[in-house]
Amino acid sequence: MKILTHGFGAAKGVLAVYVERHPNLEKYTKLHDVIPLQQGEIDYINQECGNGWRKLFNVYSKFIAQLQHPDHHFTNQSEGTKTWQQYRDNALLQSHSQEALLFSPPDLEQNSYQWHVIAGRTYAKRLLRDHDFTHSMVWIDEEFAIDPINKVIVCPYFDYRQLSNIKITKLVELIQDHTS
Repeated sequence: MKILTHGFGAAKGVLAVYVERHPNLEKYTKLHDVIPLQQGEIDYINQECGNGWRKLFNVYSKFIAQLQHPDHHFTNQSEGTKTWQQYRDNALLQSHSQEALLFSPPDLEQNSYQWHVIAGRTYAKRLLRDHDFTHSMVWIDEEFAIDPINKVIVCPYFDYRQLSNIKITKLVELIQDHTS
């Protein structure tokens, strides 16, 4: 069965984060592709959809900033994206970014992203049950799992309370330890 990959950001890149639901706005209910967000669109989503989306975008930006992945342009950043806040406001999930926020299961056959991060253990377990995309997932603890072959990681949801700064560091270390 072909997976219809859809969400925000770059259609190919360094990483994709998978969440269960899209923002509850009419313009996003019928996404069929990965679309780049426009300047100011994250702020619009935050205003219209509430604090949960603000937290998700903040945690995503903090994660990218801490990751310092050698292939990601945040690491070789321009003047306008030196902090995670500037990156969130000026580049996160936009056309020139190298990441995606997807509302569909991972499609590993497409090989579109170097790393796949499934945010939320309950969502991940449902995906693993319903979609046969990995047989090499190893649970590290109650919150984190990794498939080093397919470069899939399960972590807590991108929210301050669930994915704290300490857990962001753990996520970063998992990727760094398994990047060749």
